[in-house]
Amino acid sequence: MDYYDIFINVLSSTVRLSIPLIFTALAGLFSERAGVFDIGLEGKMLGSAFAAACVAYLTGSAWLGLGAGIVCSVALSLVHGFASITNRGNQIVSGVAINFFIAGITIVLGQAWFGQGGRTPQLPPEARFAPIILPGADAVRDIPIVGPLYANVISGNNILTYLAFLAVPFSWWVLYRTRFGLRLRAVGENPGAVDTAGISVAWLRYRAVMCAGILCGFAGTYLAIAQSAAFIKDMSAGKGYIALAALVFAKWKPVPVMFACLLFGFLDALANFMQGKQVPLVGEVPVQVFQALPYILTCILLAGFIGVAIPPKAGGVPYTKER
Repeated sequence: MDYYDIFINVLSSTVRLSIPLIFTALAGLFSERAGVFDIGLEGKMLGSAFAAACVAYLTGSAWLGLGAGIVCSVALSLVHGFASITNRGNQIVSGVAINFFIAGITIVLGQAWFGQGGRTPQLPPEARFAPIILPGADAVRDIPIVGPLYANVISGNNILTYLAFLAVPFSWWVLYRTRFGLRLRAVGENPGAVDTAGISVAWLRYRAVMCAGILCGFAGTYLAIAQSAAFIKDMSAGKGYIALAALVFAKWKPVPVMFACLLFGFLDALANFMQGKQVPLVGEVPVQVFQALPYILTCILLAGFIGVAIPPKAGGVPYTKER
């Protein structure tokens, strides 16, 4: 295998590993732009993965599995909203509680329903999102440089992969070119001014966390019935936290969020590729070094070495209407 083939394989793996990060980071973008910190992204992704795998297995339909994943994630978002928006509870505590609850309940229900140690049965091919072969992929496969890139990286992905990349410009358009996006960003910066204009701060924030729930539903569904063929306990494996790191790294902007997720996906793909391989003059590098790089990069950003990441001013602060 030559170096270009290795590059194509790593690039293809990067795309696949980045998809749940892109969906989840965009979910956090909507929520945090409205002033609601959402540590519960991890739990919502895991819960939607479990719901999608269960429904896809019982119905044999990947689309019904996607619907179930979205419904589960939105329901958890509403719980988070009820705790942190309606009751003005601590947003961090609410998100952490969701993470712990989902991590436990998915294992309990999985064991009770299927008796397979907290996982769901293997899904048949028709209950998963299959790869889509784009026109001309087989014909150009043997063309140097361009052929493998089109046939193995751009083509051959499932529909959720393409939806993830389409979600990036769509999110940009919603946030920066619609009245809803203008109000959502305003409520994250100055909720008092939004309230004075006669707009409900609570309703805007509820809609933001619902958008986050929908996107987390896509992320969890991708994990369970697109990238994998079953739900496995704790299969989100900290991706919700990595998505939060990518969101901070990208300074809460949609297009940089995509590139940050691709960077973190590349580091994950590189870690998988480097397992057991020797590096000249260094030897075998522990996989944990690559896995820690996303967090190290985020800490470097927060320290101000590559620009200052300034979160929304009202982020994490419950709004109390002045009387």
